[in-house]
Amino acid sequence: MFKACVVVASLAWGMLGVVGVAQGQGQGAYPNRVIRIVVPFAPGGTADIVARLLADPLREELGQTVVVENKPGAGGNIGGEIVARAAPDGYTLLLASAGPTVINPSLYPKMTFDPARDLAPVTMISRDFNLMVVNAGLPVTTVAEFIAYARTHNGQVTFGSPGNGTPAQLAGELLNQMAGLRMQHVPYKGTGPAVADLVAGHITVLIDNMPPLWPHVQSGKLRALAVASDKRVPIAPDVPTAEEAGLKGFTVTAWKGLMAPAGTPRPIIDRLNQATLKILARPEMRKRLIDQGAEPVGNTPEQFAQQIRTDTAWWAALVKSTGTSLD
Repeated sequence: MFKACVVVASLAWGMLGVVGVAQGQGQGAYPNRVIRIVVPFAPGGTADIVARLLADPLREELGQTVVVENKPGAGGNIGGEIVARAAPDGYTLLLASAGPTVINPSLYPKMTFDPARDLAPVTMISRDFNLMVVNAGLPVTTVAEFIAYARTHNGQVTFGSPGNGTPAQLAGELLNQMAGLRMQHVPYKGTGPAVADLVAGHITVLIDNMPPLWPHVQSGKLRALAVASDKRVPIAPDVPTAEEAGLKGFTVTAWKGLMAPAGTPRPIIDRLNQATLKILARPEMRKRLIDQGAEPVGNTPEQFAQQIRTDTAWWAALVKSTGTSLD
């Protein structure tokens, strides 16, 4: 009898513990305090832009303050690890992108966390168009002219990226492979510094997410040569796809999404998912993303998880075929 009572009491305490976690570590219904979105890159890049577009409407939907914290470094691994190691209570989220979630596992042999094991998908927020841009002073106006220029200046042409292992680096390496070029990679700590150096003429070309690049194209400081996508961008209908420009098969897509620490209770994941989908359904939010050169998505955690698995395999194959390394 005594043992039976102990078992019943243990089960009761266990159930209370589960409810407590689901409600925010026993402090009431979720959410009841500040939520932070960790951006694993420096300010000024697409991840930062999307996080800040999301923060205020997420506050409206959830009724709690939402802050954005930039934690750059190691190709997004530092910010990714912060979230992976955070309490699974819904108060620390990751503004996820391809780098730290699906590319870095193929590049970093000693990652301190496993994105597939330690992070839980909430939803994909947007699909990003990657734009190939050069400084407006470079004497090229098409992809073909750029390739010809790069071939005659082999070893002198540089391509920037927000950091080692990012989609922008792999896009440059893929261009090297497909066009037989020897462009040199110049990694930066985020897209913002890379764009600044491109505008200043310190690097030759950048193939990266459209949002931080497009304003400089509109101002005339940068020139768009192509979109690394299978379709043209609505806000830039005159910019050809890479395939239309002669680079058959040059499609490098990216996305932004919301993830939580693994083990976050499903009711919290669902609450975050539903709130984000409501935001993405708002006409003004859709317009803001489209105007930035991104395509609003919004899907289930399961659909996002499947996309992550597919992309992890695709990027792993690209890393191998291009011989990209962190050396």
